[in-house]
Amino acid sequence: MGRYIAARLASLLFVLLAVSLITFFLMHSVKGGPFDKGERPLPEATRLAMEAKYGLDQPLYRQYITYLGNAIRLDFGVPNRYPNETVMSLIGRTWPITLKLGAATILVAYSLGLFLGYAAAVRQRSAVDYSLTFLATMGIAVPNFVIAIWLILVFGVQLRWFPLYGLDSWRSYVLPVIAYSLGPMALVARYTRSSLVDNLRSDYVRTARAKGLSEQRVMTRHVFRNALIPLITVILPEIPNILTGSIFIEMTFGIPGLGRFFVQSTFNRDYPMIMALVLLVAAFWGLMYLLTDILYVLLDPRVRLVR
Repeated sequence: MGRYIAARLASLLFVLLAVSLITFFLMHSVKGGPFDKGERPLPEATRLAMEAKYGLDQPLYRQYITYLGNAIRLDFGVPNRYPNETVMSLIGRTWPITLKLGAATILVAYSLGLFLGYAAAVRQRSAVDYSLTFLATMGIAVPNFVIAIWLILVFGVQLRWFPLYGLDSWRSYVLPVIAYSLGPMALVARYTRSSLVDNLRSDYVRTARAKGLSEQRVMTRHVFRNALIPLITVILPEIPNILTGSIFIEMTFGIPGLGRFFVQSTFNRDYPMIMALVLLVAAFWGLMYLLTDILYVLLDPRVRLVR
């Protein structure tokens, strides 16, 4: 297990190197730069001075080598649009806000999704099953920003039960978490139901029932554990998406988190921020897939990790 984890972490470093290389040259292949756009374009001399300050006047290969050397020391530079702080300090200031919202979303979405999927599976072709399947389909089909607007209009504007902006108290988490969690919850519910139904039709379930085991024990001891193996393949990769923020939710509810910087940095051609955020997501995805493989072994002793 230890050798496998070490090998996977080493391969993740090569993945991050490839991601950084592709992202860097794709960014610079687009016409324009961070100082070419804006409501009031900079004078030519000022623009050239700014590019020289940030090293953008150097050849691309030299810019990349310099960036890579700094990134190894966890120095991702200074955001072009926020010159008074570093990229790391900006992420450190905004990401904890997104992490709090994301953690609450994961707790609500995954716990309710597993429960609803379980309830639908044990009551196949019933009114409960059809109702939960319909709600899950709606949760996936309707964008979260549409749900957020509905929640604001009903519970924020008309009823005035919850705050509309910010994350100042536990009440301010309610509407963003509901809007943010419905999509992942519906996804988890549908895959939970599908995985449980497939396992309920297996031979080992019929054998367990023939032995006289109660339905509750068959579900909890045999079916649910085996159903988790394909389920975690879907659940865990969703975690990086949730914990790195949603631009729609954060902008709709006025949350000063990390999600909005994904889009803002792209529009602003903010190269240091783009590089740092892409590498952050890539590292997160790699770690989640490693955790998925480890959980396979813990859930099913028949699985072996080979490198």
